[in-house]
Amino acid sequence: MTFQHPSPQPDHGSQGPFGLGTPTGPEQPARARRRWMKYGAVALVSLFIGVGIGNSSGSAETGRDTADTKAEPRPTVTVTETAEAEAAAPAPTVTVTKTVNAKPKKTKEPGPATSFSGEGEYLVGEDIKAGTYKTVGPDSEFGCYWERAKDASGEFGSIIANNNLNGPGRVTLNNGEYFKTNRCRQWTRVG
Repeated sequence: MTFQHPSPQPDHGSQGPFGLGTPTGPEQPARARRRWMKYGAVALVSLFIGVGIGNSSGSAETGRDTADTKAEPRPTVTVTETAEAEAAAPAPTVTVTKTVNAKPKKTKEPGPATSFSGEGEYLVGEDIKAGTYKTVGPDSEFGCYWERAKDASGEFGSIIANNNLNGPGRVTLNNGEYFKTNRCRQWTRVG
C-alpha cells in the first residue's frame, strides 16, 4: 500500500498567501481588536469635543446670578475727589466716595391703548380709546373679520356692525362698545 504525503505548503511569512496587507491566521483577531479600539477612541474624543462645544454655547444665560434680586434697577454713581498735594512733601492721596441711588422717573398711569393686536376682543373706553382705527388688512389668506357689538354675549342680536376685509379697512368705535377682531394686522388709531 502506498501512502501519498501532501506536498508541504510554502511559507508566506507575514505576507499571507494573497500578498502584502492581507493577514491570515492567528494575527487577524488582534488586528480586528485594534481596529475597534481605534474607532472607539475616535468616538470618545468626538464625544468630549461635542460636550465641550455644548457647554460653551455662549448663551445669554451663562454667567447670570442665581441669587434672588429685586426687579427694579439700582444704578449707582461714584464721585471721586482727590486732594492736591504740597510741592515739597508728597502727601497721601485722599479719596472720598459718594454713592447715589438713582430712581426711575414716574410715568403716566396707563390708560386705554391707541393701537392693539388684530386678534382679540376689546372694551372701548377701557381696553382701547374711542375713535377711528385703521388696519392694513388681513394677516392670512382667510381675510380679516371685525365686529362692533353692544355687549360681550356673542349673540347675533348684539352685533352693531361687522365686516370681512381682504385689504385695508377703517372702523369708528364708541365708548361702551365691544370690538372683536380676528386674523387682522395691528389696528392703529387715526382719529
